[in-house]
Amino acid sequence: MEWFNVGKIVNTHGIWGEVRVISKTDFADERYEVGSELGLFKADGSKPITVKVASHRKHKNFDLLTFEGYSLLKDVEPFRDAILKVSDKYLTELEENEFYYHEIIGCTVVSTEGETIGTVTEILETGANDVWAVQPSKGKTHYIPYIEDVVKSVDIDNKKIVIEVLEGLLS
Repeated sequence: MEWFNVGKIVNTHGIWGEVRVISKTDFADERYEVGSELGLFKADGSKPITVKVASHRKHKNFDLLTFEGYSLLKDVEPFRDAILKVSDKYLTELEENEFYYHEIIGCTVVSTEGETIGTVTEILETGANDVWAVQPSKGKTHYIPYIEDVVKSVDIDNKKIVIEVLEGLLS
């Protein structure tokens, strides 16, 4: 079974077992739906715990969650700095030209002329569109916007992305 990061527990919230989560998922409503099962990976490296979401609400820039069987502050304090992950069996099919982060990170980026530009190392959310950080074998990171004018094809099976290098894009 493979696990994929959906968020990090950064603190507790209140006295009734709520945890404050910084989400790393575009599907917060789906991932944190009441009854959803998540893997809780503690910072100490111990065996992951399966938790079931009991409640979810938004508060400022955080997702606040409670888990079944963990109703008090003392129950969830050990979860601070834990990573919440979803099992691959809960991943859903995406629409055309939509991808999970784990599918894009690690892909080789090449120009339409066949020149290797680098490897996607990170995805940054800007509000307008995602920006892919591409690390070449030598030199500084390039930031490639995920827009139709630039990204020409994405081949997940072969981990290859073809882009049109617009003027100034790689400088």
